[in-house]
Amino acid sequence: MLRSILPWLLLALALFSAYHVIKPMPAGLNLEGPLRNASHVEFLADRTYIDGEGERYIEQEIFDSVLSMIADARRLVLIDMFLFNDFQGEVAETHRALSWELTEALIAQKRQFPEMEIQVISDPLNSLYGGKPLPQFTQLAAAGIPVTLTDHTSLRDSNPLYSGFWRIFVRPFGNRTADTLANPFGEGRVSARSYLALLNFKANHRKVIIADSGNELGALVTSANPHDGSSAHSNVALRFTGGAAWDLLASEKAVLAFSGGLTPRIDLQPLMQPTASTNSGSAAQPSLQILTERAVERALLNLILQARAGESIDVAAFYLADRNIVNALKQAAERAVVVRVLLDPAKEAFGREKNGVPNRPVAHELDRAGVQVRWCATQGEQCHSKWLQYRDRQGNAAMLLGSSNLTRRNLRNYNLETVVLLRGPLAAETSATQALADGHTWFEEQWYNQDGRQFSTDYTTYADESRWHRILYRFMEFTGLSTF
Repeated sequence: MLRSILPWLLLALALFSAYHVIKPMPAGLNLEGPLRNASHVEFLADRTYIDGEGERYIEQEIFDSVLSMIADARRLVLIDMFLFNDFQGEVAETHRALSWELTEALIAQKRQFPEMEIQVISDPLNSLYGGKPLPQFTQLAAAGIPVTLTDHTSLRDSNPLYSGFWRIFVRPFGNRTADTLANPFGEGRVSARSYLALLNFKANHRKVIIADSGNELGALVTSANPHDGSSAHSNVALRFTGGAAWDLLASEKAVLAFSGGLTPRIDLQPLMQPTASTNSGSAAQPSLQILTERAVERALLNLILQARAGESIDVAAFYLADRNIVNALKQAAERAVVVRVLLDPAKEAFGREKNGVPNRPVAHELDRAGVQVRWCATQGEQCHSKWLQYRDRQGNAAMLLGSSNLTRRNLRNYNLETVVLLRGPLAAETSATQALADGHTWFEEQWYNQDGRQFSTDYTTYADESRWHRILYRFMEFTGLSTF
């Protein structure tokens, strides 16, 4: 009997799994926002480098700016952050207790302005999917600040070989605290079901803050997490005000809607809101655009594919694996576009040794195609930026940055991601032009190790010609059986 029905059960499981790969996405995701006028724009960076004596130095701007936004707000603060915890891994990073700094700043602001609305959105990874309550979230809730953990089950499955099984045979039983297995990210122990949920390899990977300031709504989009173990990472961010901030708020309301959170109810009418007209996107007028999920990949491909001989594409990436992006960069080099790629060497993560996949196999492929590749000279921390800048021959530039790694999971409507795309002429005297120039300066200092600071090292330092690693990367990227 079992032998006769087993094929049908396996077929049903396969169809069920396939549906959750292609099912409709919740409303408001995969957003390609309108072009908005770019005003009050600021590029920010967290830099980690080595001096001539081999000592590591850390210079940070991003979360100092986040904390100042919270302190200036009087009506609304909405934060959506992927990693929001003090987990350290096998090797503690003692640089900065970012998760507690952010928690305490939010609570202090709520106490000073009780009518102010503050909301936090985050990923269920921080509570080990219900297996370990997070003290930061507990304290926020006790202070009247709701914390919404994103509903992963509403999202598409990037790991269908496993997730269909999990949805049927594991998810119905929920999760609870237990001491069955070691916490994979820090101290304590968790249930086996925390591990089983983790294997879905999906996330709300966004990293944004929205807050009022005076009579405007402002925002910051970044690659940085308020995670103690990540506090020494190199990251970038863009801070801005105006219509793009309102578009970002709308995209976050969509996450609250399908995750069961309360949408902001505070009266925002006193704030300046975007008009119906949007920026034309002309080269003479700087513009900002909010992009989420697969709209990020479409924008990246448009920037790379439009580049012509003598123009430049610069990329700084924590992970680079998406086949569409890799092929587009190779083709750009063939067109005599100057393509430079700065990658994290993927050698360690929180004390655990890594095998270099996917970056080293991809770097081998790019190097052979004529793309210039360098590695970040990391010493325990990670080169965590997700950044691209395109410069044309007419004196215009476009810069894209945010949460999205350049991988299938991050760019194909599986994870939740947010980036901002800034365009404008380099000759104009505007904050947008300054931000574009600051982004270029940041990459140049990383690439050339300016002022005696070592940010990067030659391609040959971590060159990897292993056929096995190339096969492993392609298999993991295609199937979704990977953490990248």
